[in-house]
Order: sequence, then structure tokens, then C-alpha cells
Amino acid sequence: MTKNRVASAKRSRRRARKGEAGFTLVEILVVITIIGLIMALVGPRVLNYLGESKAKAAKIQIESFSSALDLYYLDLGRYPTTNEGLAALTRANNLPGWNGPYLRGGVVPSDPWGHGYVYRSPGERAPFEIISLGSDGQEGGSGTAADIASGTR
Repeated sequence: MTKNRVASAKRSRRRARKGEAGFTLVEILVVITIIGLIMALVGPRVLNYLGESKAKAAKIQIESFSSALDLYYLDLGRYPTTNEGLAALTRANNLPGWNGPYLRGGVVPSDPWGHGYVYRSPGERAPFEIISLGSDGQEGGSGTAADIASGTR
């Protein structure tokens, strides 16, 4: 009989614990609401930093292209034409003096938003101009959609 009493005492303790285990629906909803409020406050700031970092990455890529174009100029005595574009930095086209490819990997990368860079030679204020059209991929714009051009800070 003592075995039965011990077994029934264990069962009653398990039942008492089962009622206390876990969180209530109200507690879970309060935690989800707090997490939502934090994300509403922090989220826009994080996204703003992401947009700024893409613009900085585009500026750095444009500077890299400018350096590669200067090396191209030193080797060939001219900058690529608008028709040749930045692709001239990756393939020889049987030009004497060409010592490329002038870009790593032999490929012209897209801008951080996945659009191609615009190359013009001659440029408006310089021998060449390299432009990223920003997040919208169209000329003009403001904020993250603003154009980023070579020779601007």
C-alpha cells in the first residue's frame, strides 16, 4: 500500500506542476508588443544606415573605376570612349599597350542597387564621368535615390 500512496503523491505533484508550466497568452502578447515597439523605434534608423552605406560603397567603387581609368590612360594615352564604356577596362580589343584587365576579376561590377554605372567620355567637367543612378535607377532624385557622380564628395 505504501507503493500506491507514493505513486499517487507523485501523480498529484505532476498535475500541480502542469498547471503552472509555461506562459499565459497575456504574457506572450505583452512581450510581442514590447518587441514591436522596439523595432518601430530602431528599425528606421537601421534602414537609414543601410541606405547610407550603399551610397558610400558606390562612391568607393567610382573611385576605384577612376583609378583604373587613370592606369588605362597611362598605358594607352587616352580614356575609353563612351561607346567602349567601362568594359574597355576588362578586355583588350587588340589595342597596343593595353596591360589590363584594370579591374579585379575582369568584370565591371554593378552599383550597390544592382544597376549598371553610366560612363561618359568626355564628361561635363572632366575627361570622364562615372555616375551611379542611385536606388531608383533613374537620373535625378533625392536621398538614397540621388545620383552619385565621380568628382563629387
